[in-house]
Amino acid sequence: MRTGGAGPTLVLVVAAGVLVGCGVTLLLERSLTRILLGVILLGNGVNALILLGGRSGAAPVVGTAPAGTLSDALPQAMILTAIVITFGLTAFLLAVSYRSWYLTGDDEVPDDIEDRQIRHAVERSELTAADLGGEGPDADPEQVDPEPPRRLHRGDGPG
Repeated sequence: MRTGGAGPTLVLVVAAGVLVGCGVTLLLERSLTRILLGVILLGNGVNALILLGGRSGAAPVVGTAPAGTLSDALPQAMILTAIVITFGLTAFLLAVSYRSWYLTGDDEVPDDIEDRQIRHAVERSELTAADLGGEGPDADPEQVDPEPPRRLHRGDGPG
């Protein structure tokens, strides 16, 4: 806190800390909806922290006030950029959440079966560099990468 002058208030600092803390806590959950809320809270908390870093004063328009009393425009520009990035990430997470809910009826991120097998192998000290499935890289059904569907060109189809 600055003494004597317009500095950040304690309420704004505490609010930014609470937003960041709640956002990080929600990011560690398994539900995509809670992760989405965590991203939003974390984004707003970081924006408040960036705002606290700037110098307050008059509007940063040249000629409207003496140069020493103008506020710093860089934090404001950074916040605008961060808002756009947070909005894009929020839209992406909304799409992923909706797709997960549409396909599985739930928005929780499930455990990966292969990760679980690796964890059990590590616990038993059986982890090796060999393929755990034993069927080889070409016959492993989990490693199948289907080719994208081919487009038919004129003359390829029947007729």
